[in-house]
Amino acid sequence: MTSFIEPLAQESTPSIVADKLRQAIAHGELKPGAQLGEAELARKFGVSRGPLREGMQRLTQEGLLVSIRNRGLFVIDMTPDEIRDMYLAREAIERAAARKIVAGDYEAAGDELLAIVDKMAAAEGDPAAVGEIDIAFHERLVELAHSPRLSRMHKTFITETRMCIHALEETYSASEVRVGEHRTLAQAIRAGDHLHVDDLLMAHMDDAVTRLVNR
Repeated sequence: MTSFIEPLAQESTPSIVADKLRQAIAHGELKPGAQLGEAELARKFGVSRGPLREGMQRLTQEGLLVSIRNRGLFVIDMTPDEIRDMYLAREAIERAAARKIVAGDYEAAGDELLAIVDKMAAAEGDPAAVGEIDIAFHERLVELAHSPRLSRMHKTFITETRMCIHALEETYSASEVRVGEHRTLAQAIRAGDHLHVDDLLMAHMDDAVTRLVNR
């Protein structure tokens, strides 16, 4: 497995540290509930504790880390209530992004998303690859709205989504079902049918919550 906690090849900054920690959490290198040790992380990154602490503070503000008094800093644990709340926020962001896309060049956006779905279909049989392409679809959907604020907010929720999906890689959902859901959504976007897109996104998020919470 790729390690994200390694010496930094470029000048260390809190944002680089935060990004590396975010990726380590997303891909399961730092497990839900894991305690972060400053000395060990500073040694592995090859940085001083100053930028490390600033990077960890950024993730605390994002909600990916939690500070427990007299115990230390921990990766959040995605409980059923946390999953429901995260998908509620993701749904709001992606519905807003889709509304903006449909008000613009929705055909080109739909074509881009359908190309991602084709990659997902080609990866059937590889749950890890399908999961990553699934996430790439939703990241691109929000990017296509060209809203820096929506993209910035979405980043944290995508990290939490990765935490959930990686924990359920083998059972999250049959890939052919996921391919069909995403293809239908991309086709609705390409058709410029905002109401249908909105309904599909809500159903897609509700379905994901049901599968993740009832695993």
